[in-house]
Parts: sequence; structure tokens; C-alpha cells
Amino acid sequence: MKLIDAHVHFSQIDSFRKTATEISAIAYTRSGLDTEFKEANVVASVGMGLEESVSGAFPDKKAPALMGLTIPDRPQTMGICIGINPFALTKNDLDILDEALTKPYHVGIKIYLGYYPFHAFDHVYAPVYELAAKHSVPVVFHTGDTYAENAILKYAHPLTIDEVAVKNRNVTFVMAHLGDPWCLSAAEVIYKNRNVYADLSGLIVGEKKKVAKHQHTENHYFDHFRHALIYGDSYGRYMFGTDWPLVQVKPYAEWLGGIIPEAFHQDFFYDTALSVFPKLEALLNN
Repeated sequence: MKLIDAHVHFSQIDSFRKTATEISAIAYTRSGLDTEFKEANVVASVGMGLEESVSGAFPDKKAPALMGLTIPDRPQTMGICIGINPFALTKNDLDILDEALTKPYHVGIKIYLGYYPFHAFDHVYAPVYELAAKHSVPVVFHTGDTYAENAILKYAHPLTIDEVAVKNRNVTFVMAHLGDPWCLSAAEVIYKNRNVYADLSGLIVGEKKKVAKHQHTENHYFDHFRHALIYGDSYGRYMFGTDWPLVQVKPYAEWLGGIIPEAFHQDFFYDTALSVFPKLEALLNN
């Protein structure tokens, strides 16, 4: 089966580089990505725009207002979600974002809830949602646990997405990581709101041995996650993603493939991503 990885990173972020080297045993380079994707038959991906002004600053208030991918040689089939730094966002930046979203490779927008101390419903993001609606691109939120100690969890709770989804029915929203560990709350938000989806990226950080530990039935660490999937009964609105380079692609795909019912594999691993990120189709066909 062909796969689309709906959540990867391709930026020079110090904490990601260290994790790739010391924990997930990944070469955090274009060649390393190609190797991982070839092994797992990943044919397209979505890169989450993220930058830091100096090494180790993430989450960085001094980062550009509009953040992209900073590792050289981005694959042509990797779409970009433009990252937003709300501390730096100005009217001029919004005009630049408006123009940027006309480009075929800019497939969405990424908002880092928790990393930046603003709720999803904060007024600073209102014009961003307007541009997402104008250009028919989704907005991806970080939700749940954060990969930085100086982030603030209350801003990343998935229940905050409900208000935004109700006020912006013409925008598609994606909750990255299914709000883990608040997966049940995230599942309820998806169940209630037809314009909300989730990717199941970043639930495990590490190499294949770490993933294998969670494949044993006696390991109950992810019972809350499995409960949420059953409760929400919304398999058609979940997407495969890894949070690469935080985890190796193939073992992570095999782990999730053993949890998602086989009848939904085509949707989960491929079709739903094309629906949520419609610009990906053109990147695949170039």
C-alpha cells in the first residue's frame, strides 16, 4: 500500500536533531528521509514549518512570523504547512501569507499550541483562519503533550479546538497527535465537529525496539488511545503521520496498522490525507 505521511519535520531544530541521533537512530537528512520513506512505501508527506533563530531556542519567540522548512533539498512531494509565530505576526506578514498560500507546495498552515502561549481561539489567529478559508487549506494544530519543557500544556488541550471549529465551519482543522494524552477529549471534538480531523503522529518517540514494546497485548500504556479510537468511531477522519524524525517510519506504520481496522487502512494511510490536503494531489502528479 502507498502511504502519505501527514506530519513530518524537515527543519534544523536542535532538539529534533539530538532525538534523531540519540533516541530514534535516524539520519536527519534528505537521504535519511528517502531511506525511511522507501522502506515504508511513503510517496508523499506534509512538512510542518518550524524555525529557531539560534540553535536550541525552540519554541522561539524570535523565530520568523511565517516559518518554513530549513533542511536543504526538500522532496518535491513534500507539501509545506507554513508555521505561525504569533509573537511576530503583523499585517504585512498576513499579506505575505496570503500570497504564499497561492503556491502549490504550501498545502496548509501550522499553529503550535502550547509552544506559544495563545489559545486556538485567540484573536491573533482569526485572520489566519480567514486566509485558510480563502485558499481552501487546512489548519493543523499541535495538541497534547509538548516536546519542550517551557511550553504550557493548557494552551494545547484539544477541547479548545471545539470553539474554533464551531466559529469557522468553512475551515478544515487537524489536531496533531490526537491531543495525547487527552485522546478521549480529542475524539469527542472530532465526533461533534464535521470539520475536524486528527493525525496520529508522535505517539511514540524512538527506534523500532521502542515501538515493538507497545505491540504486546500486555502493555496497557496506550489503552487510553485505543479507547478514544473506539469511542469516537471516526476512523475516516484519522490520518497517518509519524512526527519524523522522532520515530522510525516503517515500524510506526506497522504499529498503527495493527490498531486501525483493516477496512479503514486505505483511508487512514492515504485517501484522507488527500482529502484534507487537496494540494498534495498535484505534487504527487508532477
